[in-house]
Amino acid sequence: MTIEPAAEPTPDPAREPRRQRGRGRVGGLIIFGVLIVMLVGAFFLVDAGARGFAQGEAEKQIAASLPASVTGDVTVEIGGVSVIAQFIAGSFEQIELTAPDLVADGVPASVHVVARDVPTNTAKYIGNVEATLDFDQAALNALVQSAGSAAGTELTLGDGDATYGGTLSLAGFEVGYTATATPSAAGDTLVFTPTSAEVTTDIGSADVTGVVDLVLGQQPIAVCVAQYLPQGVTMSGVDVTPERARITLESSTLTLTSQSLTTLGSCAA
Repeated sequence: MTIEPAAEPTPDPAREPRRQRGRGRVGGLIIFGVLIVMLVGAFFLVDAGARGFAQGEAEKQIAASLPASVTGDVTVEIGGVSVIAQFIAGSFEQIELTAPDLVADGVPASVHVVARDVPTNTAKYIGNVEATLDFDQAALNALVQSAGSAAGTELTLGDGDATYGGTLSLAGFEVGYTATATPSAAGDTLVFTPTSAEVTTDIGSADVTGVVDLVLGQQPIAVCVAQYLPQGVTMSGVDVTPERARITLESSTLTLTSQSLTTLGSCAA
């Protein structure tokens, strides 16, 4: 009698070695991970393109919205991780504007603006806007003259203060003096208040106390900058060095409409 060899059992997938099934899952996870990395990379490439396009368009719109009396190139930088995600959310975390060579009514200044929580809905207020304006000594004195200060008044910038000279009539004599003034911010006006003075005219042994008192009692030099700023922007600080006068501004009532950005304040009394 011939005995047939027993047939080999058909492999049962459910009984495959655990090691083989595990290897298959790991391979699938690796492929899935590579696909995810590729998709994320593609997204950020698109986002980088969107960021560059958005910044370029913003620069064009700002240039077109500047008043005729204002010239200069403005660079725009949009912060945050993803421009696309911020746009979908309806608000940009931060937008930064830089204009190192802006000229307003013939007065040059370096301007830096940081706007936070900027809504894509232009009818809504920007969360907060902070800006700095840097004027050199010549530009500051141009502002002083345009503000209607006494003819010939010129400020010399120092560390935290400024000096200027002038004359007073005393008993029929013209007495010269030099005053030192401390700057401060008051709404839309830069104020230089005299804090000390000395007589520069030789009047012998005469008591100069009265002259000094007269100088210190004079009205401060006030420089209004409202006509260079959108309405609703106020001055929050001033810092002076021999190289420049830096004015700090802020606002929480600006929108991204042309009317809001180009409607300037007034220095009228």
